Amino acid sequence: MRRQSDIGWTELILGIVLIILGIFIIKQPVGIITWIVVLCGLIAVFSGIADIVLYVKMERFTGFGPIISLVTGILGVMAGFMLIVHPSAGTWAIAMILPIWIIAHCISRLSHLQYMKMHFGSTYYTLSLILNILGLIVGIMLVFRPMVTILSMGVLVGSYLILEGIECVVTAFSGKRYYR
Repeated sequence: MRRQSDIGWTELILGIVLIILGIFIIKQPVGIITWIVVLCGLIAVFSGIADIVLYVKMERFTGFGPIISLVTGILGVMAGFMLIVHPSAGTWAIAMILPIWIIAHCISRLSHLQYMKMHFGSTYYTLSLILNILGLIVGIMLVFRPMVTILSMGVLVGSYLILEGIECVVTAFSGKRYYR
């Protein structure tokens, strides 16, 4: 019988949240993508404002550095408002960035898979190997077929989140900790 302390609660909760979020995204893909773009726009606006505030506070102390803050701040605010007002433009940007992120994430996971095998065991190793190879295939497919990304982004993102959630749940019950 497994003791309560053997369960990785962080991994278990993260896994459950990822699975629920994945299911929700598959059921409402267009609405979720729009909200993700708007959220990115809000983050860009706030980040841009922070850069402008940095410029105002630092411009008298240093030379060229703050000018970069001012320029990036203005661009950030402009890009953020563009995403908020026209989320469809952000959908195209996400369609180009998402495949690159999926490929990078999968390569990262594959690169330290041997360590994970020693730490978590062969079940995790096999599951992670299969999921990350599938992720690479999906990422590469999306690079060469960006229209597929836009049309099926919700289903792919939702499926990916569900698979990542399953991986977290398996990790939670392995008795080892991935997140500390």
